[in-house]
Amino acid sequence: MNKQWDNFVKNIKELYNRDFIPLHEPTFTEQEVLYVTDCIKTGWVSSVGSYVSRFEEQLAKYVGVKRAVAVVNGTAALQIALKVAGVKPNDEVLIPSLTFIATANAVSYLQAVPHFIDVNRQTLGVDPYKLAQYLESITEFRDNAAYNKFTNRKIKALVPMHTFGHACMMDEILSICEQYQLTLVEDAAESLGSYYKGKYTGSFGTVNAVSFNGNKIITTGGGGAILTDDDSLADYAKHLTTTAKVTHKWEYVHDEIGYNYRMPNLNAALGCAQLEKMNGFVAKKRQLTDIYKQIVNELEGVELFVEPENCQSNYWLQTLIVDHSIDQQKILQYLNEHGVMCRPIWMPIHKLAMYEHCPKMNLDVTESLSHQLINIPSSPIGVQ
Repeated sequence: MNKQWDNFVKNIKELYNRDFIPLHEPTFTEQEVLYVTDCIKTGWVSSVGSYVSRFEEQLAKYVGVKRAVAVVNGTAALQIALKVAGVKPNDEVLIPSLTFIATANAVSYLQAVPHFIDVNRQTLGVDPYKLAQYLESITEFRDNAAYNKFTNRKIKALVPMHTFGHACMMDEILSICEQYQLTLVEDAAESLGSYYKGKYTGSFGTVNAVSFNGNKIITTGGGGAILTDDDSLADYAKHLTTTAKVTHKWEYVHDEIGYNYRMPNLNAALGCAQLEKMNGFVAKKRQLTDIYKQIVNELEGVELFVEPENCQSNYWLQTLIVDHSIDQQKILQYLNEHGVMCRPIWMPIHKLAMYEHCPKMNLDVTESLSHQLINIPSSPIGVQ
């Protein structure tokens, strides 16, 4: 590699003041220790405890929705969000191929069918213009629902994923959902704290999902949440994720097949402390972007991906876009060997063996970006 990449490594190591820089790591202070210790001292460590309801209430208030249901991880959150939104076996669900595999897996757990759609270069999320043209060519309406005339399956839902925290074009996406009678379920796993036109992601869909994995902007260790303005859907989600147990002081009666997806009180305590620092995390990550703009400006054939129009991003993961003339794999190898952890974007899901049979549109932008995107260290610096 040439001298410009040597300088890039030097600048990042000076920025973080360490020899090995992970891609993203959590930031904890005494508040997390205090809340988790409280759980241990009181004995309320499992799925029943005051921190669970407290975390749900604070999260719903933060995002600007009526309800939040805390669960074990983001994948479970998305699975249940899709289920309570009405996705049934053999329904098709429109999802980007450029996403983490959990988006497709959540659809598959319901015995529904992922239908892969392309993304937009300006947002890295669903391209509504290309999608509109595609749906016009493949759909027909029956009983006020859109059907794929080539597979004869109902197209039930659309799941935009806000890649690396950058909001999709939600106005245009909502318009498509209205035109084709699609249920909107946001995969906001990466975008907690991001806005689209002044409104938080995770608040646009009928039901939505967020993640609190250890590498997310705030973490509960493992964890996720279902977000909605619909009390009946929130109640149903809560019921399903608590094994569908009918409330009773001592009897064990379950009225349908449920899921043991409850978030433990220990994890929720961690989340409460993290959520209190949320605005600080976002501010520091946006400051990091400004620093990276100067560092990346020295690299030829490389750009730093910045928030698209109408979006105020949480900048969960900082992202380089390298020119096609540059060997992405050589950069990945060089940076990782020199202590700067980085990774490519996920392999497009339609290329994975278990999903290659699924319906898909032309995915040329997705396939192009998969060879151009590199995530670089993104932990916030100096958060107290």
